[in-house]
Amino acid sequence: MSCLGNLIWVICGGLINSLIWCFFGVLWCLTIIGIPVGLQCFKLARLQFAPFGKEVVTVNTSGGTFVLNIVWLLFGGLELALANLVSAILLTVTIVGIPFARQALKLAMLSLMPFGKEVL
Repeated sequence: MSCLGNLIWVICGGLINSLIWCFFGVLWCLTIIGIPVGLQCFKLARLQFAPFGKEVVTVNTSGGTFVLNIVWLLFGGLELALANLVSAILLTVTIVGIPFARQALKLAMLSLMPFGKEVL
């Protein structure tokens, strides 16, 4: 089921969103200071490409991840989370869209605070 869900997800916009995340990851990686943020963008791009069958777990809650999450939140994380939240709300209009809305909510939570999280 996750293979079919991922296929439909990619066709309906997951590929474009994943490429956008990769583009911003490359931009962040151009600076030495932005490399950790760029790596998180690549992690989100991979999850944006195929979110079905994957889980997000918290692995690190140190002070460094907290600071990076606050910086991320100020420089785009809130907007990305709101975009995924709006997408999830729109997807819940139909019964068929509810599994896709759950994945959009997973992406919204991860795009809000991605540091210290691991995608399994």
